[in-house]
Parts: sequence; C-alpha cells; structure tokens
Amino acid sequence: MAPSLPQFSAARMRSYIFRLPLFTRGIILVIVLLWIAGMQSVWDVQKWGSLIPEEIGLSSMYRTNTFPLVHAGFFHAFMNILALTPLLERFEAEHGTLTTLALFMGPLSTIPALLYTFIERGLFHMNTTILGASIWVFTLIAMEAVKTYKSNPYFMLGTTQIPTWITPFVMVLFVSVLVPNTSFLGHVCGLAFGYGWGLGYLKFLAPPEWALRWIEGKLNLLGRLPHYVSVDQKTYGRYGVLPTTNATMSGHEEGRQRISQRQSSAVLLRHNPLLLKLPPYLSFFCIVVGVAWLLVLPLDDYSRKTYISENALLPGQVHTYFAGSDQNVFRGYKHEVDALEGKSNFEVNDKLEEFFKASGLKVARQKYEYTSAGETYSGENIYAILHAPRGDATEAIVLVGAWKNIEEELNRSGVALVLTLARYFKRWSLWSKDIIFLVTADSTAGPQAWVDAYHDTHQSPAIESLPLKSGALQGAVVIDYPFDHRFESIHVVYDGTNGQLPNLDLLNTVVSIASGQMGIGVSIQKMWKHSDSYQDRLQTMLRGMLKQGLGYASGPHSSFIPYHVDAITLQPFGEGWQDEMAMGRVIESTFRSLNNLLEHLHQSFFFYLLMQSSRFVSIGTYLPSAMLVAVNFTIMAIFLWIKSGSPKSPAKTASTKGEKRPLALVKQGDVKALVQEEIVTVRERELFLPLAVVAGVQFLGVLPLFIFNHTPQNMLQSVFIFTVILNCILPFLLSNSLIHYFAPTAQQYTLIKAFSLLLLGMFLSALATLNFSLAFLVGLFSAPLTYIQPLPKHPIIAGILAILLTLLAPTTIVLAGSWHWGLSIGQVLKEAAFGWDVWGMNTQVVVWCVWWPAWVVGMILLFGKPRVEERKGM
Repeated sequence: MAPSLPQFSAARMRSYIFRLPLFTRGIILVIVLLWIAGMQSVWDVQKWGSLIPEEIGLSSMYRTNTFPLVHAGFFHAFMNILALTPLLERFEAEHGTLTTLALFMGPLSTIPALLYTFIERGLFHMNTTILGASIWVFTLIAMEAVKTYKSNPYFMLGTTQIPTWITPFVMVLFVSVLVPNTSFLGHVCGLAFGYGWGLGYLKFLAPPEWALRWIEGKLNLLGRLPHYVSVDQKTYGRYGVLPTTNATMSGHEEGRQRISQRQSSAVLLRHNPLLLKLPPYLSFFCIVVGVAWLLVLPLDDYSRKTYISENALLPGQVHTYFAGSDQNVFRGYKHEVDALEGKSNFEVNDKLEEFFKASGLKVARQKYEYTSAGETYSGENIYAILHAPRGDATEAIVLVGAWKNIEEELNRSGVALVLTLARYFKRWSLWSKDIIFLVTADSTAGPQAWVDAYHDTHQSPAIESLPLKSGALQGAVVIDYPFDHRFESIHVVYDGTNGQLPNLDLLNTVVSIASGQMGIGVSIQKMWKHSDSYQDRLQTMLRGMLKQGLGYASGPHSSFIPYHVDAITLQPFGEGWQDEMAMGRVIESTFRSLNNLLEHLHQSFFFYLLMQSSRFVSIGTYLPSAMLVAVNFTIMAIFLWIKSGSPKSPAKTASTKGEKRPLALVKQGDVKALVQEEIVTVRERELFLPLAVVAGVQFLGVLPLFIFNHTPQNMLQSVFIFTVILNCILPFLLSNSLIHYFAPTAQQYTLIKAFSLLLLGMFLSALATLNFSLAFLVGLFSAPLTYIQPLPKHPIIAGILAILLTLLAPTTIVLAGSWHWGLSIGQVLKEAAFGWDVWGMNTQVVVWCVWWPAWVVGMILLFGKPRVEERKGM
C-alpha cells in the first residue's frame, strides 16, 4: 500500500515534549532564559557570553562554554532549539545525563571553541565573534553521520554512489550560503569534533562509568531527579545496527553482497517510512521559513544603506545656476500652459512647437493610435532635441513632461518646467550628451508609442516613425508637477512594467542630490511620513512588492525601462517652502551627473527591494524567500512521484510463524544474487491520463487570457461575472466527468497532483528571478494546493475546503483587490487589457496560465473519487 500523507498529531507532539530527558530540558530552558535576559539593555548578554577570539584568556575562558547558549535574537534561538532538541535528546538517551552534562559543559564545547580561536586568531589574524547552539547541532550531526556510514556507507544519486558521511559538509555549505551572518569556520570546527567522536578517537574524554555509577548511587540521582537518564538506563546502539559476525566470503558472495547493498541504497527513499513522512512537513517548513525570511528583511542585520556604485556620477558635486531670471521665464510659460487648458492636443502642440523653436531647438511630432478593449487611444507627441556641443550624437538623456499625468490631471507646472529647462540648458556648452525634451499627450499610451518608435519596434501605420532621432538613451527623468503652490518633499516613482526596475544608482543619485545638496526630503511608495521604524520599513517594502507583482506602469518612466533605459518620475508633494526653482535645480544637478557617465549605468543593482529612500535589500538577500515558497511544490511533487511507484499492498514482514519475504533474482555481469522482492519492485505508473488532465487544464488557461484581452469594455464586467460563476462549477463538472468516463485510480490522482505541483514549482522558481514579488504572491496564495487530496469519504470536509479554496481563487483575489482600491471590476480589466495591448504586461499570463490551472487541478482533486484497484494474487 502506498504511504499516506502524515497528519499532524498534537497528542504525539505533547508526548514527545513530556518525554524529553533532563539535560535536554535544562539546555532549552537556559537558552530561552538567556534570550529573555538579552531583551533588556542594562546587561549585554551577547557581549558577555559570546566567543570573541581576542578576549579569550584565563579570566574569560568561560566563554568557551557559554557561547552556544547565547543567541542573537528570537529567530536565531528558535531555529537552533528546533534543530538541537531531537539530536541532543537522542545523545542523552544513549549516553546518560551525567555523561552528556560532562561533555557538553566541557570538552564538547571547549575543544571546538579553542580550535576556532586558534584558527581565527592565530592563522587568519581575525576576530569574528560567534555565538549560538548551531555548533552543537553540527557536532551531533557529524556523530550521526559516522554512525550511519557504518551501517549504510552510500546512497545512490542516479548511478553515482555518494558516501553518507559527507552529508554534514553539504549541510554546512548550504547553511553558509543561504543563511546570512553564519560562521562557516565555527560549524566546521564543530564537525571536526563530531567526526573525531564518531570515529572513536575522542571517546576517552567521556568520564569513566564506574565514577558515574558511584556518583549516582551516593546522590540517588535516579530517584530524586525526574527524567534523569542513568548510566544503566542508557541504550548504546538502540538506533544503530545489531552486531553480526561473518565468515570469510568468496568472491561471488562478496559480489552478491555488493549488489544487495547497492539495490537497498537505491530504494531507500521509496521504502524508508521516516523519509516518506518527512516531505509534507519539510514542504510546510519551507513555506514558513520563506514568509519569515521576508519579514526579517527590514531589520538592520538584513538590509543596508544605499550607496553610489558608479563613481563617474558625482552627485551633488556641481553648483547649480537655475534661479533668478529663470523664475520669471517659468511663470511666463506657466501662464501660457494655463491658457492652453481645455484645448485640443494639436492646438497645444502647435503652441509648444513655437516655444521649443524659439529656444533654438529642433522639433518633431509623432502621431499614434492604439486600440484596446474596444476603445481607441490616440494623440500626438511633440519633442525637441538639444544637440550636445561637446558630443557626437551617440548618447542622449530624456526629460519628459506629459501634458496629463497618470491621474489625468493637467501637468501645468511640469510642462512649464520642461519648457523653462529647455531654454536654460540651451545656454550651456558643457553637455556631452544630447538632451531630448518630450511632451506626450498622456502618461500611458504616448510615452510607450514614442519609446517604441525610437527603438523601431512600433507598429506602423498606427504609430508613426520618429522624424528626428539622437543616440542611445542613457536615462530619462519624468516631471509630474500638476499644482502651482510650493511643496515640501519629492516623491520618487521607480516601478516599471512587469516588475522591472531602473538601476539603483539613478535613484540614489536623485536622493543624494535632493536630500543632501538641496535639503529636500525624499519619499517612496507614498510613505509621506517615514519614521524609519520596522513597521514603516515593512510597509514600504510590501507596497513596492505589490506594485512590482501587479506589473502595471506607474508612470511615463515605466515605458523606458523595458528598453534598458533607466528612468524615474519625480512628483513634488505636500505644503512647504520649496518652489519650482528648487525642483528645477534637482533636475539640473541630476542631468549634470548623468552627463558625466562614460558608459551605461550597470555597476549597481537592477533587482532590489527598497525599505525607504536610503535603505534596500538586494536580490541575493531576498530571493531565497520566494525560492523557498516555490520549492515546497517541487518537494511535494517528488514525494508524490515516489509514492505513486510504491507497491499496492504493504510488504510482507517475517512473522513469528516463520513466514519469509519473497525474493527476486538480480544479475550484474557474471554475478547473481537473491534480494528481497520489495527492494527491486517498482509499481508501474499509468501516465497517460494524468498527463492529459494536467496538459488540458494548462492549455485551458489560454481561453480566459484571450477573452479578457479581446472583450470590449462595456462587456468586461458581465463576462467576468459569468467567469466567476463558471469558475465555481467548472472544477466540479470536470471532476465528475473524469470519474464517469475514466474512473481514475488513487495512483492517477497522485500523479495528477504531482505533475501540477511540479509545473507550478518550476514556473514560480523561474519567475522569481524575473519578478520576485509576483512569484512570491502567487506561491503564497497557491500554498494550500500542496496539501489537497481526494476526500470521497468526508464530503462535509471536502465542501468546507472547497469554499476556502474558492476564496483563494484568482477570480476572488481580483474581486477583493478591486473592492480594496475602490475600482469597478470593469475598470480593472480594462486597465489589464490596456497593459497587455500597449505596455506588453504579462501578469495575465502568470495568473491565467500558471496560477489558475494549478487551482483548477486542486479543486478537481478535492472532488475526486479514486477507483478501488483490484489486487492481483501472488
């Protein structure tokens, strides 16, 4: 019989905790008490108890025993307790409480600590502080690895034999790479002692048994102390292999033994009940750790201050001259812009063309027309080019001022500032790059049409080609300044389409200039008042993740980023004493910095999460959280694949009546051997139906993707309501049809789930490197699918789970998001269709072709009724 998914038993967990031996309980209690003591500020527990190589002396030798008990925080202490408890409990049960106390408070802590101090201080000449019980964990794991090697020397990876004793080394490497601020050297020192003990070289350090018995007898420890493990109660070898004696074997006998051991190792994963129960818990552990990983990112230990990587930028190192008479020019242009309010796009461009030509610039126009959701978006862009006196027209910077901003407000001060800066920049001869001044009809279709045409990827004749061009675009700055009063701070918008981001150096340059040189505050993600607390950092990060996950364009700058043109939007906000001249000086200084570039921005990060304008985490720090959520699906898929190949009936065990297990003949070369049949038996998998179901549902996602991107706006809401209703009954209909026409077996249902989770894990793992936030969000909403299975005998539970899964369906999440932002579902779907047709947004592909099919398969499994298979006689 195939192993079933283990169910969490609170009673068994409670029984295990209550049976923990005395020393194990004491160590857990001490770790918890020291963590609690570390929360106060009067006495620095970490500084007192940690292992600091340069402070080790006769008066501070206690540190070699206290450092495993002290931890850096709750998460550090919790994870170490979780890993240490089963290992320490097993060691104490095998060696006794007094032996364990003597070793752990003596050589088992002191020797690794002195070894670490010698290497760190004497050889490396460093002084890295270490603390935490992980050194004990790896010491005990090394002991267990040696014990395992003696009974099972190898495990098979394909056709390759891997020694079991190297497992702790692999674990140390993984921990060092995946967990920040871990000591690789400290863990290796723990492994060294563990291997020495396991091989028997260090067992002389254990106190003699006669002395322990004398102490126990004199003090009556067994009678006085509950949960005490006596020397006579210890169970050497109870977890190991019973000793055997073998006569001298011939060559053929040795060959038969090697074949038997190799075959046994090859099927360890399939027949070891402990390993088969582990994947569901490991999968859940990955989800929990992935979420916890994300939540600790705002802490100082995991995030860092922003910095300029490209030295050529030199932000804020030049004196700005935009002031004085230029303010009168700005007011004149602003008056003209106010007079053009309400005029047609062509009338506005006629006037703007006069202004640009009066400044001595070359001017061109571009008409465009898009059709999306049955609506037409048309207009005309106008732009002017300032050719660099010191350049050769091979590079250019763009200053954008849309006539209407993303909120459809007249960008009165923004356009006036673009005109003023065009006239101002023309007077300077220091430019080494061309400057393009772009005024688009809107903030959505216009910028996209212009950027597409600039790179010759536009669709003619709906979008006209550009009559004038310059060189490669090095950067773009967008001004969104719709009001005419003074402002307090600058809001920087940097989110691009499909979660793409500009180079972090561009953002850091603007922040450095505004806050450092100009004394203007800078905010991001609409966090107008940021207190630099954990809550504000987390809220800023989650807002950025949500925008990145949705993948829509947050401003005109978003159209530039897919072409590897770093761009941001600057939005003044608040009521303060800063005026348009301050805004102009920020842009002037930014353009002077971009003018210094000798090559495209590339040295800083393109993948990051911002906690505030001056704090971030890079992809190497945050990526494991999404990967852990995604890998839980892969772990369960592999587990279900192994489960599907297990025999139908449980393997027969030798009974007291002398019943023997069936044997099978295995041949390798000229050597033959008889091994247990269950070792070499793999159940045949029926793959056609599971593959057909998963592939069919996967391709079914193309239908809603096509329908919602090609339905007229006035029908979108009705079509969506119909889709929601169909979404509730479709899985039930598909499941009943599957039962009626094909009658799947339990194995086929297992394979359907395995293939679906495998695809989901594969898609999300790949997506995490491109759009981390979208992969994390979809993985989190899909996490319950890992544990869904047919429940034909429990229809009430199946109904409750179906309701809960429906609440996590893509359609339900879209409805909840529309309600949260106060938008109608028609508006949301219209913007999504516009993003698909104009911006090339691919969030819909992930939702309908990755997330939705996995959800449908989960619902089909929930309503499934496995057919009882007939067991063939022996």
